Amino acid sequence: MGRSADLPRGLLDRFLARGDQWPDDTGCPMLHVDMDAFYASVEIRDRPELAGRPVVVGGTAHRGVVASANYLAREFGVRSAMPTAHARRLAPHAVFVPPNFARYQEVSRGVMAIFRDITPLVEPLSLDEAFLDVSGALRRLRATPAAVARSIREQVERAHGITCSVGVAPTKFVAKLASGMCKPDGMMVVPRAEVLQFLHPLPVSALWGVGKRTAEQLERVGLERVADVAAMPLPRLRRVVGGALADHLHALARGHDDRPVVPSTREKSIGAEETFEVDHHDRELLRRELLRLSERTSATLRARGLRGRTVSIKVRFADFTTITRAKTLRVATDVTREVYRTAATLLDEQVPPGAVRLIGVRVEQLVQGEDGEQLVLDAPERGWREAEQAADQARTRFGTAAVRPASLLGARPGRADEDRPKPDRGGAPPPAHQPGGP
Repeated sequence: MGRSADLPRGLLDRFLARGDQWPDDTGCPMLHVDMDAFYASVEIRDRPELAGRPVVVGGTAHRGVVASANYLAREFGVRSAMPTAHARRLAPHAVFVPPNFARYQEVSRGVMAIFRDITPLVEPLSLDEAFLDVSGALRRLRATPAAVARSIREQVERAHGITCSVGVAPTKFVAKLASGMCKPDGMMVVPRAEVLQFLHPLPVSALWGVGKRTAEQLERVGLERVADVAAMPLPRLRRVVGGALADHLHALARGHDDRPVVPSTREKSIGAEETFEVDHHDRELLRRELLRLSERTSATLRARGLRGRTVSIKVRFADFTTITRAKTLRVATDVTREVYRTAATLLDEQVPPGAVRLIGVRVEQLVQGEDGEQLVLDAPERGWREAEQAADQARTRFGTAAVRPASLLGARPGRADEDRPKPDRGGAPPPAHQPGGP
């Protein structure tokens, strides 16, 4: 789906909430809540001197990318995932700050707790956005969906000092579009009876599943607006984009989306990776970075009560050739020592020499903590997990540098981005075994 925040502004202003006035929200139980420029907003909140200035959060080195930009920076064309070097050319006067993902995760947990106090039907999409189904909470709260949305916006700002935008609609698809079109710090309500009036003026890029190439295919046959897709006979649309996609787009264009809010999508893998500022041949340095990434990945596993059986590494060479290697353990683990030992063995035994641009660690085949307990002969020695849990508590209280392996106390190599634990919620994980793997 195209970026809903980039869709025509002003076209659908009549659906905006203004103060205590909003369109009829009867039968609109789906809310999409999206934090406004989340990372940048947290930085500005914590550093008031940044208020009123263009702020860009992301890797500050040559190969870095933009993770977030506030709306002042966006006026100059700065966007998420843009190379930092390009962002500097667009907005040389902006303030560029490195990301603090631990802080963003902390704020995200607080925001999601607000959502779950209202309804258990919360489906997080990332740290800064989620779907909510409030249909079961309306009687208890004695409120309408839009009133609940207004309360959420007030609570988030009061508790965390940041703003969010909310789309209120009968379906998830329309709610997500609406939240993007009322940014920043807005609310849009799409009445059940007016879904088609909302959708049909929009460009085809608004449809979920329409990227640049699909939009070009549709436009070549005269389908420029959602209304055009809805009006085209389905057999003809299938000839243009194929059967499955045609059925999907035709349903959305006619306002049909029966997807429920799924409150708990089980994570398939958790990992961290980093891109170096300068390519590295030194295997000792690479092993040290694997230890750093293993420590972060394992800490994330422990924080979420998860363990994993498969450890994989990802290596991208200077020529952008990328390989993954993996090994499946007999016992699921969340222990840094075990994750690192496996990752280092994969590096030493299965990765050919060469200049390395990016390296990563990932743990897959996840199970809930106690589900992974299985006593076997030659099982990993006990005591390490307890020590690492104590270190986790110390880092939570005193900062990430409070307790760390001695081998990580030296200077870190230049890197393009801060390494970040990356949960994989929906995409296929890297293959457990590659040719030549174990």
